[in-house]
Formats: sequence, structure tokens, C-alpha cells
Amino acid sequence: MMETKSPFLDTLFLLRKEECITIFADVKQISLKEEQEVAEYFETEFEKERLEFLSDQIPFDKEVAVWAAKILYHSVQLYLVRENTAKDLAKLIPEFNGKLNPSARLSADLSLRFLPQIIVALKNVDADDPLIALLENILKQFHYSGIEADIEVEHLNWEEELKDTTYRKLYLERIVDNKVYRLAEIPYINKLLNAEFGWYKNAFWKELKINETQENEPRDSI
Repeated sequence: MMETKSPFLDTLFLLRKEECITIFADVKQISLKEEQEVAEYFETEFEKERLEFLSDQIPFDKEVAVWAAKILYHSVQLYLVRENTAKDLAKLIPEFNGKLNPSARLSADLSLRFLPQIIVALKNVDADDPLIALLENILKQFHYSGIEADIEVEHLNWEEELKDTTYRKLYLERIVDNKVYRLAEIPYINKLLNAEFGWYKNAFWKELKINETQENEPRDSI
């Protein structure tokens, strides 16, 4: 991908592909043209990832993807550019007020999966930074993107949250890939993992304790 001269798109592209960031002298405004470019970019990225989760039943949500991209972009810039920004934090990091469903969660995840790393970096500079609370609240809603972070989600109705089979499969895979014990030991999730592992539990996660009294769910290997 060639440089587009769009700070918004270029920052997101470099972060996703090279895991590096560009810091500007100030927090730049995002034009409608830049939003459209980012929407097109993330739609392409979503289609690439769809090949991995083998489902055409979850559509790309352009509006949520652009909202999440703005959250990521502004979070990256605010990491170092904080002069005269306190009054603008709520505007730069707005709450999500749309409908939460697998389409929204997976579209937002293209950007929000980087928030846990940003939160860690912010805490290393100032644990009382108000930006941290704003980002953590977003991850409480989009907890699929915050599986690696210490976000309090254990109180959720997991049966409702994971009722979509594709989203449930991806959620369990991310828990296993990152060996997140605090989630894997939640009774409902533990039961799902037990069903998914079947006889091959030790190959997937030998150290995880499984409640053997649980009834297995139908097995769809992860």
C-alpha cells in the first residue's frame, strides 16, 4: 500500500501492518474523505479475516468500523500529545451508542484489538490518566477486543453474549490462543471449552482445569 498522505489512514495502516505508530504535533481533524478511505480499507481487511472464520453470515459494519478506527487513532495520538486536550477527551473518545451484535463487535475489533496495549502504555506513564477509564469502558462493551486486558466482564450473561456460533468460536479461540485463565475458568465458558476440546484437551491447553461434572455442549472443534 502506497502512502496516502492521510494521517488517519496511514497511522492505522502502519499500526496494523508494522506495529509502529506515527505521532503528529497535534491531534488532527479527520475529513469525510479520510473516513471513506478508512471504511474502504477496513472493509477489505474484514473480508480477509472472514476467510479465517469461514462464515458469510456476519456482515461488515462500516459505521462501527470507522468509529472504532477513530478511537484507536485518537488514542495513539493522545498517548503523547496531551497539551490542551483534557477538555476534548469526551469528543475525541466518544461512547458507543449503537447496537451491539457480532457484526459490530468484529468490525470494531479490527481497530480495538490494539487498545489493551495502548492502555498498558498509558498506565506506565500515568496510572490516573482519565483517558484510561474511557478506553476501559469501551473494552467492557467490546470485550472480544479486550480479552487480553484485565477488564471486568465476568458478570455478563455469557449464554446470551455467545449465542452466535461464529462469534462464540472466535471468542473461545482467542481465549485459548492467549491462555486467559480468568475467562476460561468462568463456569459457562469452561463448559464450552470442555466440549470443544473433547479428547484433545491436553493438546490445546493442558494446564487448564476442567470441571468434569459439566455436561458437554455439541462439539465443534476449535
